[in-house]
Amino acid sequence: MNRHKNLDILREDRIWDILVIGGGATGLGIAVDAATRGYTVALVEKDDFAKGTSSRSTKLVHGGVRYLAQGNIKLVREALKERGILLKNAPHLTRRQSFIVPVYSWWDKFFYGIGLGMYDLLAGKLQIGKIRMLGRKSVLRQMPYMREKGLKGGVEYFDGQFDDARLAINLAQTSDEYGACLVNYIEVEELTKENKKVTGALVYDHLSGQNFSIRARSVINATGVFADAVIGMDNVEAQPMVTPSQGIHLVIDQKFFPGQSALMIPKTDDDRVLFAVPWHDKVVVGTTDTPVDEVRDEPLPLDEEINFIISHFNRYTSSSITRADVLSVFAGLRPLVKATGSTTTALISRDHTIVVSTSGLITIIGGKWTTYRKMAMDAVQNAVFVGKLDKRPCVTEDLRIHGWIAEVNENDHLHIYGSDAAAIRAMMEKEPELKKKLHPGYQFCAGEVVWAVRKEMAVTVEDVLARRVRLLFLDAGAAVEIAPAVASIMAREMGMDQDWVDAQLKSFRDLAAFYLMKGA
Repeated sequence: MNRHKNLDILREDRIWDILVIGGGATGLGIAVDAATRGYTVALVEKDDFAKGTSSRSTKLVHGGVRYLAQGNIKLVREALKERGILLKNAPHLTRRQSFIVPVYSWWDKFFYGIGLGMYDLLAGKLQIGKIRMLGRKSVLRQMPYMREKGLKGGVEYFDGQFDDARLAINLAQTSDEYGACLVNYIEVEELTKENKKVTGALVYDHLSGQNFSIRARSVINATGVFADAVIGMDNVEAQPMVTPSQGIHLVIDQKFFPGQSALMIPKTDDDRVLFAVPWHDKVVVGTTDTPVDEVRDEPLPLDEEINFIISHFNRYTSSSITRADVLSVFAGLRPLVKATGSTTTALISRDHTIVVSTSGLITIIGGKWTTYRKMAMDAVQNAVFVGKLDKRPCVTEDLRIHGWIAEVNENDHLHIYGSDAAAIRAMMEKEPELKKKLHPGYQFCAGEVVWAVRKEMAVTVEDVLARRVRLLFLDAGAAVEIAPAVASIMAREMGMDQDWVDAQLKSFRDLAAFYLMKGA
């Protein structure tokens, strides 16, 4: 992907079949679906790809165990199917993950065993592992830091695990390869209309400071928690559709929770489930469900949320972590579809909703990462109807996502790049200085920064450290330490001066303060 090239194309005087507003999981999925059907597609994102909710998940590709408890069989069945498809189409970024539900009563062992048995059954041919009833010793062998007092055993089941932001970048690359034109840091300022019908958008390029127009036969609002803002551009009297809910995650060192299995705590004080999941040699613990009134670009973790996760984790383990043990904390907002009569956002359905306004603006909200492909398919079907486009079949069910490789070696640091890893190594052989590691505690090297700039449309230090190599999410302190080196490498690669470096470092340090819990 090349931003300069794509920006020149985007500025051309032409009419696109589909304009997608939003570069998160849903918007990128739509771009892939539409481009692989042969439609002309433009996508604009006001920040970086997956800057918001789509980089802040629990890193799970799952059917939703708790949705089964709520009786939403349709959503669970659909998500389990999509889980199998994603694991097949992006093996370099996904993996089968063992989960253990510890039980402290014989009734719970029976209850969760039956429920998880149904979960496996609903997966059908795409089942990725059979549940097992575990004795006390087996649980402690796989999870040596589990609280032993009263432990009766556990239930093991399997779900998917993935790297969300890396998948977003690969989806952007996939759509780019099929002819879609995607550009980050392009913000929609207003929708354009003819005869009361939406015909495109007036946009602003945050990097050049210039405005220009994009024309399209259909426009899709896939902006997640910001959907109401775009809806308001279409109709100032429109009622809000989104109920934002905040979820946070803590990242701790694996020494506090060793082993390869993940922990699933089936019931917390707010009726959610809590996970502790191995991820990139760390452990992600979360999440919360807190209704919020303000939609922010950078959501703020709350003290009570941090304390909630720590206290629940400590109830089930002997690690007894404290705030000082947290390497990073990150918060994301869920774009839940506004529902009447719900007293808690934890009970609002995660199903997606598509609304077509009288002007033809298509808005899609709700859903989750696992079902992004199905959401995209539904949105494109609506765009075909609104734009009076030729009907063409969806082909993404068997589409290999950029980076696909047959054999994945998870011991290789570069495995998350999939088929691109060979090109990264070749680049570093040609430019040996790019082999230099950026931090003594991590494998990240200078070559990955250069690759992010040259091939993955990274234009800020945050783009690299938050969403290309993920260090901000894994260890915010380490990310701050290597930020000067990253800024220097990027400046040389992009032809930027010292003023740019200084501005980037200030911006990144201000941002990292929240991940270090200084802003909580």
